[in-house]
Amino acid sequence: MTNHDREVLRNLAGQVADIAASDRMQKLQAEWKLHNALQSPRPMICVSPEGSWVEILNEKDLECQDPLLRSFEYRLRQKLFWANEIQDDTPVSSYFNVPYVTTQSFYLDGVDNNETRVEARGSFHYEKLIDDLEEGLGKLKFRRVSYDAEQSARNLAAAQEAFGDILQVRHRGIFWWTMGITAEVIKLIGLEDMMVDMMDDPEGIHKLMAWFRDEHMNLMDQYEKLGLITLNNEDDLIASGGIGYTDQLSQTGETVGYRDLWGFAESQETVGISPQMFGEFVFPYQLPMLERFGLNCYGCCEPVEGRWKWIKTIPRLRRLSVSPWSNQRIMKDLLGKNYIFSRKPNPSYICSGFAEDAIRQDLQETLSMASELQVEIILKDTHTVEGHPERFHRWVEIARSLAE
Repeated sequence: MTNHDREVLRNLAGQVADIAASDRMQKLQAEWKLHNALQSPRPMICVSPEGSWVEILNEKDLECQDPLLRSFEYRLRQKLFWANEIQDDTPVSSYFNVPYVTTQSFYLDGVDNNETRVEARGSFHYEKLIDDLEEGLGKLKFRRVSYDAEQSARNLAAAQEAFGDILQVRHRGIFWWTMGITAEVIKLIGLEDMMVDMMDDPEGIHKLMAWFRDEHMNLMDQYEKLGLITLNNEDDLIASGGIGYTDQLSQTGETVGYRDLWGFAESQETVGISPQMFGEFVFPYQLPMLERFGLNCYGCCEPVEGRWKWIKTIPRLRRLSVSPWSNQRIMKDLLGKNYIFSRKPNPSYICSGFAEDAIRQDLQETLSMASELQVEIILKDTHTVEGHPERFHRWVEIARSLAE
């Protein structure tokens, strides 16, 4: 580690530590705990720049020379941008999380990935790998997890050496985003075939979904047996929106298990099927995994009100996504104050120009019901802001003024 790289990181880590120790961040931690306990003092407001990060920070903005240290630098600068520029309710803590180094095999031998992209930030498609469900099932293999303990230790040591006396460096991170299954199925057989086969070959779809349920459960078991499961109950990004701070999840055994974690599932890709078909072909295969988690979240971009009959049976369900395509009034009546109403406003108003009147109208519809709900407003799927990252702070200003 060069003196130059170390000094860059220590300077950034010091700024992060100062912010983490501020009264504002201590208050946010307490507010998120109340919010996740369904005792929210106010609507929580968060921004997730997602695809727009490349317009905020890119390679030319980084000063470290070493690739690993550049990745640390990038994450520290992200924290500073959130706190200093966006100024939403995303908390900054004194922890710096270093993920374990793992890899997963693919479902078919000789195939690493069947995704083809037009360009780095452009559209993509999956090369269909299974035409006949009966024959294809015989070729599938459970994914295998490989853990590189030595590289994981080296990465952790590098962060500790650079700024371990300033921030609390630890191993922490997740290995998947969702236990929804359907996205993985579609990778192999295609969206159209999946939907058609629900009518033409329902038995085949049931067998395929059951295989993927068992495969996902096996993957979970592998990570747990390797001792790689870490808590997500602090400044962790949860599900399709929200922050993990809670006193209701903690390590209950000698090692962290799934009952100590937030869980999450969705099925955005099947938005075109009926609620009854969701209840037959999708939900029964998600439920066994969600039953293993301590608290659960459901939904992303899909409207879930038509699926509520099944979703409400998830044990320890706490957070529901209310997407731009949801009927907010119906969701209000379904959720009330019994669940977190995780509203995702329409991102197009900030991604293509800045439509302030539309932003206000969109937010006002949600906030007019806020006294009857446990509300969080999560601006996400912002895959571009056309090179104007200042739009994020302006959106926060509008949301906060309306909330107040």
